[in-house]
Amino acid sequence: MHLHSATAIALGAMIGLAGPALAQQNPVVVELYTSQGCAACPPADDLLNQIADHDAVLPLALHVDYWDYIGWADTFGKPAFSERQKAYARKMGRKSVYTPQMIIGGLDDVQGNATMQVMAQIAEHRMNPLGGGQIAIEIVAQDGGGVTINASSSGVLDYAVDVQIVRFLDKATVEIMAGENAGREITYRNIVTDWMVLDAWDGLAPFSYTLSEAVPDGTGLAVLVQEQGLGPILGAARYP
Repeated sequence: MHLHSATAIALGAMIGLAGPALAQQNPVVVELYTSQGCAACPPADDLLNQIADHDAVLPLALHVDYWDYIGWADTFGKPAFSERQKAYARKMGRKSVYTPQMIIGGLDDVQGNATMQVMAQIAEHRMNPLGGGQIAIEIVAQDGGGVTINASSSGVLDYAVDVQIVRFLDKATVEIMAGENAGREITYRNIVTDWMVLDAWDGLAPFSYTLSEAVPDGTGLAVLVQEQGLGPILGAARYP
């Protein structure tokens, strides 16, 4: 079965698990750790491209920098993304990292080019959302181009969480001139450019935070609520 056919079938099954309201409120967050210098990564990049426009999923591509030594410096790679992946590895008791890797919901580790395993994990998270849908997040546009982030919890949280903001490019095509993918032109989606913690939150009172700067055309913004210490992601939303 071809990759696109397999993905289309799996996506259809996955999205049918829940109604549109749930899909838009708390999409399943999929972090892809990838590199332009990794020969095994293009199939995973393609898989992320295919799920990028589905409301039930929030895929984010984090380009790492540890493949740069091969001869091609990833144009989107950042040491901070490599460090985030290494922190996940330490939490999972691993001594090393690899690409392509997908972390689903901040909890499950899947080889990024194993299409059906990835889709099965996403489907599992759709059927059994982390936190039981306790967290609600909305991102409201403000006059002048800024946004206000509001989050609330239906009950007391078991653990403190970090409210995180992620900025990403919608799409970019790169002509790779060296390294393992030399000569290839690859299109990437949801390319993370910045990942930061806004604040810690205990869920006892509603959370609100206003960003005054506009979200430029061709970019997106996501808000994640994740248990501190790289625990499970309990809530997410994206804008626009």
